[in-house]
Amino acid sequence: MTEALTQAVRHPLDLGRLLPLGGPDDGTWITEQAAIRALRRASAEIPGVRVEALRIGSAPLEPVSEPAVRPPAGALPPGPLRIEAAFTAPLGQPLPHTAGQLRNALLNAATNGLGLATVTADLRVTDLDEDPETAIGSRTSKGAMKPEPDAAAARSSPPAAGTGFLRGPVVELADVAAAVPGVARLTTVLGSRPIKVADHDDPPGRHIEVQLAVAPGHRPLEVARAVRAALAEAATSDTRGPVTVAVLITETAP
Repeated sequence: MTEALTQAVRHPLDLGRLLPLGGPDDGTWITEQAAIRALRRASAEIPGVRVEALRIGSAPLEPVSEPAVRPPAGALPPGPLRIEAAFTAPLGQPLPHTAGQLRNALLNAATNGLGLATVTADLRVTDLDEDPETAIGSRTSKGAMKPEPDAAAARSSPPAAGTGFLRGPVVELADVAAAVPGVARLTTVLGSRPIKVADHDDPPGRHIEVQLAVAPGHRPLEVARAVRAALAEAATSDTRGPVTVAVLITETAP
């Protein structure tokens, strides 16, 4: 898929960047949209803070690595990431204290909750709110950095395992992936197929790319590692040469 076509597919759902999850050997990426929703859930726990805009991307001047497997089209290379956030703060609290709370919440959700290799969070205060109660639970997005992700569009992606366009061994691999603990369902957010298989002869081998949603209570990176191991084992029996697997996480849940 060309980059232009990738962007055309990605634009309607506002998936944002495809962010590396874990390290170079983990072969896993997550949509920026899915990561932002997880970070917003974490920021909602801070009284009086309203996050207006969020972006996640590669940290400037930080080294990146070559991934061990072929990445999804247009995905960022593995390396440190930076969070940028614009937010409204409560007027009755010291700004450094509020900013510190938000920074810790975002970095903890990104690193420990998701598995992103995040090294910094840059914050910008856009407004002060005299009544903290009006800010709690609000999800109005008026910042310029990143519009509110279209969560409803992402959730509308139907369960994909076993659908009509999958045939033969691909159906079996889809069933294997869907059965891994922590996989809520396979998805078709990026492109029309939840799982793609490419056999190659020079050198001999097979590459598998799968999209999935993570079930509540599971860490995305750990689920992705389990999926990669299960698919590699399932595909090795009928494949000449090594099997590589790339995972794209398109949804997470609390």
